[in-house]
Amino acid sequence: MFKRFKGNAGMTLIEIMIVLLILASIGTLAVSKFMSSLERTKVQTTEIQMNNLKTALQSYYLDNNMYPTTEQGLQALSQKPSSADLPNYNPEGYLSLGGKSKSLKDSWGADLIYESHGSKYTIKSLGKDKKEGGEGNDADIVVESE
Repeated sequence: MFKRFKGNAGMTLIEIMIVLLILASIGTLAVSKFMSSLERTKVQTTEIQMNNLKTALQSYYLDNNMYPTTEQGLQALSQKPSSADLPNYNPEGYLSLGGKSKSLKDSWGADLIYESHGSKYTIKSLGKDKKEGGEGNDADIVVESE
């Protein structure tokens, strides 16, 4: 019923190495695509977070006719600054930070940079490399008042 062949019926070492090389190449490509996708997601998440801050800052401005200063920081969106007279400040705040008093962070764990003199503001993330400038995922992400 079944014929048996005499001789070597297995794979040679070279054939096994070629298969492993092909599998390693496919794995490298898959990991590379996944990491690239992960970094794009971090950029998009940081942009969304910064746009949410922009909305909260606009609400703050409408009530108080000014943006929080650099010294007051983004924490002024969750608790009223003691250093300013803001009779129209929303007692519930403009942004829930979950009771955190520390600064807000981007997707790479670095503090967002907030600068304002009251009439205009800039929020900046330095990107993946956490340095000024850069390209691609290392590029700065900036949101400014209109």
